[in-house]
Amino acid sequence: MRYLCMIFATGEQMGVLSPGEMRDFVNAHLDYDDALRESGHFVVSEGLEAASTAAVVRVRNGKLSVTDGPFVETNEQLGGFFLVEAASDEEAVRLAAGIPSSRLGSIEVRPVVVWEKP
Repeated sequence: MRYLCMIFATGEQMGVLSPGEMRDFVNAHLDYDDALRESGHFVVSEGLEAASTAAVVRVRNGKLSVTDGPFVETNEQLGGFFLVEAASDEEAVRLAAGIPSSRLGSIEVRPVVVWEKP
């Protein structure tokens, strides 16, 4: 089963890293990608630009509305994600705990719904 592991952190949490520490932090994530590939759990992972670069798209009554910035005002921002293969919820949580960002922010783990046409 696939699980989405969403990485959340505040600007304050990320702001404590010096440029060198940030480089090491990113490299730790890339190393974890490799470890997940080797173990057969890796599907994909990506980092995201700051929430300030987001566009929120809505269509209401056939009319398009586009708003700059994040959908809701919150301290924590979605900074990236890992999509992993895991045999159970427990294994998915264990994999999420290995994501280096879990040491600064938080990781939300959700099973992916598999949609099939009847």
